[in-house]
Amino acid sequence: MEIDSEKIHERKQSDYNNLQDERFEIQKEMYRGQQYSQIYFARLHLMRTLLYSLAPTWKPHLPVCKVLGLEEGKECILVGTLFKHMKLKPCVLDEYSKERSVTPLVKPHNFMHPDDNLILEDESGRVKLGGSALSPAIYVTGVVVALHGKETSAGEFVVEDVLEAGLPPQIERPLNLQEDKYVVLLSGLCIGSSSSNPLQFQLLVDHINGYLGDEKVHALAAQIVHVVIAGNSVEFPRKLFNGQNLASKDQSTLYEPIKELDIMLNQIAAGVSIDIMPGLNDPANFALPQQPLNRCLFPGSAPYNTFRSCTNPHSFDVDNIRFLGTSGQNIDDLDKYSEAESKLDFVERTLRWRHLAPTAPNTLGCYPFTDRDPFLIETCPHVYFVGNQDKYDTRLLKGSEGQLVRLICVPKFCETGTAVAVNLRNLECHTLSFSTQMN
Repeated sequence: MEIDSEKIHERKQSDYNNLQDERFEIQKEMYRGQQYSQIYFARLHLMRTLLYSLAPTWKPHLPVCKVLGLEEGKECILVGTLFKHMKLKPCVLDEYSKERSVTPLVKPHNFMHPDDNLILEDESGRVKLGGSALSPAIYVTGVVVALHGKETSAGEFVVEDVLEAGLPPQIERPLNLQEDKYVVLLSGLCIGSSSSNPLQFQLLVDHINGYLGDEKVHALAAQIVHVVIAGNSVEFPRKLFNGQNLASKDQSTLYEPIKELDIMLNQIAAGVSIDIMPGLNDPANFALPQQPLNRCLFPGSAPYNTFRSCTNPHSFDVDNIRFLGTSGQNIDDLDKYSEAESKLDFVERTLRWRHLAPTAPNTLGCYPFTDRDPFLIETCPHVYFVGNQDKYDTRLLKGSEGQLVRLICVPKFCETGTAVAVNLRNLECHTLSFSTQMN
């Protein structure tokens, strides 16, 4: 009796490079007590040059002034860095006094207050901003903008119009992609936490490797050419971090989540290339840009040339489609100090401001760079993703110069069982959802 053999699907191939990650790597940098003012100066210098070039076409009849050169009642353009004065913003001195307070202060999710106001700064000075054209609810400290307005007798600059940097130039998307190829994005595995479900992750791994479903599902799995894990892959028991030396048993417990993660990554790396980014809960440095997780943590996966430990933020090209992504800290921080209808609005704002993490170093930890700001977005990506969000969301953003960007909020896998697949051919995306519940 003859048995029809199943059709064997060969995995699609793709070209990959992550040379853009070099700007996020801290190699010869050394901390010598430098202050954070230098990263603000670098940011203002680069962004001001850009905004100066846009000002003549925006308001050709108006002069560009410095804060110190303002004249009462005279309309002009100011370019500077916004500072947001917030009544509810946490202060380290409040934390100190809180320990001696009878009634503890409640930490709000969002620190916005109706009395918040904006101030514009440049090297010459600072001026308080007024008017309805600039909403304190939208902007945060660290954003560089150009403002059209005039100074009042009270010394306030009344804003009439705002110019943001806008979407940066974009490399042309290749038009010769004739076949479907997918990049899978996931985040928030949280292996070691109570919400983690090992079987759920194993189902995803088996799907990527073509072990699940019928021939149609196998064909789809063969079109996956790359996988990205965007942070928070593991979670450690907090009770072990008490400042005391760990007993040998506790050391073993601490390593278990990493060991389990390595087993899973080993299975993926055997069949497809994979990037892993550090997140807030992972064993990496706290301040952005987070450096790659040490390869010695992954003895099973690291020998594969398909396995890459990458920075956060992370930028890479697959078949000349540029991806840019973070593990979510930048957007979560914007959510604390400004307001928007959805997380995608925050994601879009960072692109329009041309800055990945405008709140760094004010409320978001970052390395004190002296001569550059690595978070400036110089080239518009085709896909911009943010990991560890509460739910999946996506939007196709179109720029004034023909830019086309797929914005994606990647949900926490441990809570939703959902990953996201992006089609390189047309930038369309869909979810891959896995459940171990019997309906």
